[in-house]
Amino acid sequence: MVKTTKNSPSIFSQMTQLALEHGAINLAQGFPNMPIDSRLKECIAAAVRSEHHQYSPYQGMLDLRQEISKLIQRTSGVLVNPHEILITAGATQGIFTSVQALVGQGDEVILLDPCYDCYELPVVLVGAKPVHVPLNEDYLPDWERIEAAMTQKTRLIVINSPHNPSGRVWEEQEYRELERILAKFPNLHILSDEVYEYLAFDRPHFSVRNAPFLSERSVVMASFGKSLQATGWKIGYLTAPEALMNRILQVHQFLVFSVNSFVQKGIADFLSEFSATEVNRDYRSRRARFSSGLEKSKFRLLPCEGTYFQTLDYSQISDENDVDFAIRLTQEAGVASIPISVFNHDRRDLKHLRFCFAKTEETLIEATERLCRI
Repeated sequence: MVKTTKNSPSIFSQMTQLALEHGAINLAQGFPNMPIDSRLKECIAAAVRSEHHQYSPYQGMLDLRQEISKLIQRTSGVLVNPHEILITAGATQGIFTSVQALVGQGDEVILLDPCYDCYELPVVLVGAKPVHVPLNEDYLPDWERIEAAMTQKTRLIVINSPHNPSGRVWEEQEYRELERILAKFPNLHILSDEVYEYLAFDRPHFSVRNAPFLSERSVVMASFGKSLQATGWKIGYLTAPEALMNRILQVHQFLVFSVNSFVQKGIADFLSEFSATEVNRDYRSRRARFSSGLEKSKFRLLPCEGTYFQTLDYSQISDENDVDFAIRLTQEAGVASIPISVFNHDRRDLKHLRFCFAKTEETLIEATERLCRI
């Protein structure tokens, strides 16, 4: 039985285990099951053969940070200096490190629910108070409610667009509202989780880096695991203005010191060939394959503007809570998903499940056929 208490394993681990037990297709965990780019494989292999096995600089290899700077400039038009880039052991480590660097005991941190499960724990571990503010039922922010939750103790707000778990993407107007709030709270910083930055489908991704007033008070988290379809490598990067970066580096060097060197070298050699447009086109196709496969189902598809997650409303199928329905769907239909209520501090249940479509066409066809039988 899946449990969702604070002390239990993550919902991702639990649903994956349930999928294994019942031979279900696992659309719960957000990992691609497609092969990575063959050119990237060769770059990694070449890095191993060239003996890149020792510690790299703790901020990350300079050539990789330079290539990331070029990537950001050509995809968003923003210049980020290499000294404002930190290579991390995955996005989660970057999030933990940033919270530890910017938040202290007695401070408050705004979290927008539903939010990814790794946001709250680092806040609690530093002795700060997580303040959960629900998004609207359409998974977009209620800025009046967010501002009402702010106090003089608020030091950080964590935002996420494209949004996991819902797949919504913020428009530029949302960032203008955020600017208005920041102007009222001079001690407030932003941690912007943008690991799905290349997977904005219906409009271009707008980053806090594109808004100078926000950028100077923001840490932006990115993930090679998502953009290169290599989640198991656990490598990402964050960007931050120098004043914030100096504080983050003080924590990072004692937390992991540096990230594995040969993967850094391989990615650095590959990035000039990386096409964000190709990645976006590929996932747009997979989104279409998944959604078209569900046209005759009883599920209602919610807007999927970004990420590789599709949210389905099952309220016309069952009155069960989303955890129970997700369990039964895994056991009886053979498709594992994630119930969205577990991302809410108050466990608000809208009868929504999250499905990952970062899968091969064969997997998506079989999964949608099973879901259409319900």
